[in-house]
Amino acid sequence: MHDVLDLRDLVADELAQRRETGHDVAALEPVVAAAVRAGDAARLEEVLERLEALAPDPAWQYEEPTASGEIRACLGAAPAAAPAPAQLGDRLHAAWLGRCAGCLLGKPVEGWPREAIRNGLARAGIAAVEDYLPPLEGLPLHRSWEESTRGRIAGMARDDDIDYTILGLHVLETHGRGYTSRDVADEWLDHLPFTQVYTAERAAYRNLVGGLQPPETAIRRNPYREWIGAQIRADVFGYVSPGDPRGAAALAYPDAALSHVANGIYGELWAAALIAASFTAASMPAALGAALAEIPPRSRLAEALRDVAAAHAAGATWEQARDGIEARLGHYGFVHTINNAAVVAAALLWGEGDFTRTIALAVTGGWDTDCNGATAGSAFGAMHGTDALPGHWTEPLQDRVRSAIAGFDGASIAALAGRTARLAAR
Repeated sequence: MHDVLDLRDLVADELAQRRETGHDVAALEPVVAAAVRAGDAARLEEVLERLEALAPDPAWQYEEPTASGEIRACLGAAPAAAPAPAQLGDRLHAAWLGRCAGCLLGKPVEGWPREAIRNGLARAGIAAVEDYLPPLEGLPLHRSWEESTRGRIAGMARDDDIDYTILGLHVLETHGRGYTSRDVADEWLDHLPFTQVYTAERAAYRNLVGGLQPPETAIRRNPYREWIGAQIRADVFGYVSPGDPRGAAALAYPDAALSHVANGIYGELWAAALIAASFTAASMPAALGAALAEIPPRSRLAEALRDVAAAHAAGATWEQARDGIEARLGHYGFVHTINNAAVVAAALLWGEGDFTRTIALAVTGGWDTDCNGATAGSAFGAMHGTDALPGHWTEPLQDRVRSAIAGFDGASIAALAGRTARLAAR
């Protein structure tokens, strides 16, 4: 499923990507279906080339540039960066802990639609999520359930959401704030196993091994270029830019451009800006507003986030808001940037300053549950600090994280936060 080494998946997923970006694919839909069924490599190559050659619809209503300068040209003036809070070290520690806890909560039901999560919880007699999920025996939990369900947790289980936060920290420590997409590429090749990356990142990794350079690595045979992979890599760039969402977004761009385009990039810029703003904003709506200002206003992601904010301002309930997200964005795949970012934003708004409620909404909202729980937990921690994180979420983490990043497996979460604080202080 979504295998970048399988031409059948590449063709089917490129068809979806072209459809979502306003291309007229009607004539090619039966051709794609027939080619995928047949499985002939030469035929699939021909169909993929036809998809790649499609011209965009001139009536497409969105403006979604990929180049850094073109993105900046869409934005308004940025307010001056606010000073970092006096409790920055504690807030950073809370952001790391919140990211781990939210991710861990979502791991057992990763990829589940919200209705399946609701039914599974009801079957287990859980009216509201107030702790890590129990094993939920008899249900098709993610293979990580043995180390991510209540009573079985002994530290933060290995997850790509946390791997990328760690690797981003390593990139900044090694190459500084002037790092390039090529620097990130080299660190991936040196520190990150190919088998532990997925969709857009796996396509970019394959392209790197084949000799391509960024930004071509994001484009070549990569139908996942607007999926959530870049968004989950954003947090560390916000951590080291407390109070400076524009700076955080700019810092995140070279990382995103290695594997993504357009809304895929915007997801990382938005999440980095959100985290940065959360350190100093007066409220979560204010932090979300600051983050929204860092992505092109005529993009599909900006439209989706505005819709969430409008529903909250109008007094909608969580269920009404989540139903609206489903109606507007449910056609995207479960790991697309746009629909998942909307769930994160909604969880932060309807979470109402309560950590348990925030990450529970992010996870029970469905789709990419571990990613959404991680981003929501990270922003919450950055805003509220460790005192706002209940011990039953943080204590099972045991200040330890498993990681596929070479040299970081078993690292102390507090030590990672301390290293991050030193970068932020510079």
